[in-house]
Amino acid sequence: ANFSEQVVESFPSDIPTGIYYGWACVGNGDVHKMVLSIGWNPFFKNIKKSVETHIIHTFKEDFYGEILSIVITGYIRPEKNFDSLEALISAIQEDIEEAKRQLDLPEHLKLKGDNFFHLPEGKMNNH
Repeated sequence: ANFSEQVVESFPSDIPTGIYYGWACVGNGDVHKMVLSIGWNPFFKNIKKSVETHIIHTFKEDFYGEILSIVITGYIRPEKNFDSLEALISAIQEDIEEAKRQLDLPEHLKLKGDNFFHLPEGKMNNH
């Protein structure tokens, strides 16, 4: 799930690029574990900074246009380039496993139920 350019530009500029983990919620749905990449995606030669959220969950349908709420709770590693797509995919799998382990720890688990994710009906999420 990619954030729009507008959202990416509003991210604090002092957040280091790299791979993070945390919680994500689509619309008013359930809260799931996620891995987040903030950076330039050197492998894909991106010239614009991107923020990509990989939600660790299989959705039955796509969710274009939905509100995506995230809470970043930790940092895994800096961004790096890869020699091959296979190496990139393998690193992503390792990042996912690390995120799953970390998010099962009580200090991260408690944020899953944060009020941030439970919006009053009809209110837009502005943060």
